[in-house]
Amino acid sequence: MADASPNPFPLVEPGLWVERVGDRTFAKGTPALFLDRDGTINVDTGYPDDPEKIVLLDNIVPVIAAANRGGIPVIIVTNQSGIARGYFGWGDFADVNGRVLDLLRARDAFVDMIVACAYHEAGEGPLAIADHPMRKPNPGMLLEAATRIGLDLKRSLIVGDKPADMEAGRRAGLSRGWLVDGEATSQAGFEVLPLRDHDDLNGLLVAIETL
Repeated sequence: MADASPNPFPLVEPGLWVERVGDRTFAKGTPALFLDRDGTINVDTGYPDDPEKIVLLDNIVPVIAAANRGGIPVIIVTNQSGIARGYFGWGDFADVNGRVLDLLRARDAFVDMIVACAYHEAGEGPLAIADHPMRKPNPGMLLEAATRIGLDLKRSLIVGDKPADMEAGRRAGLSRGWLVDGEATSQAGFEVLPLRDHDDLNGLLVAIETL
């Protein structure tokens, strides 16, 4: 008889992880703070797969804490092509992600949802899909979160370290994003702001506090 035990991970399909964290509830139409993970919340070591090597980036902790204080849901949206490429599995992702959340909690900063996409054209089997709608720069992960929580995407913000993060925000209908170590640009109603120094960080905190 085939093993009918459920998958231990919150996978809604082979390459898509959708996890609700904690029990906070939000009114319909609430804006969100979307965050990339590797290179935005934690130091990007290149396909992170060891929870003991996870180090938080200091600037992101007050950003998450500000959203928490304001009742703004904090949602991680992360491409994880290392899974498709066979560098590590969902279990390793779970361990690393758990470590990220634990380090944030220790500093009174909390995440409400994690959405991760493992699809990539360089993958194998069911994960070998080019330009999957859930993979940034496509907006699928943001749209998935918006459907599940009932978000106002236009008022939502995104922070990431790659242009693909900003493009995903633009395609999802957001109006502003902050690019780690980036440059200020504007395209088709979407404004990219840099996140490089203390002044940039203060600007982001003000934006969160005024949502």
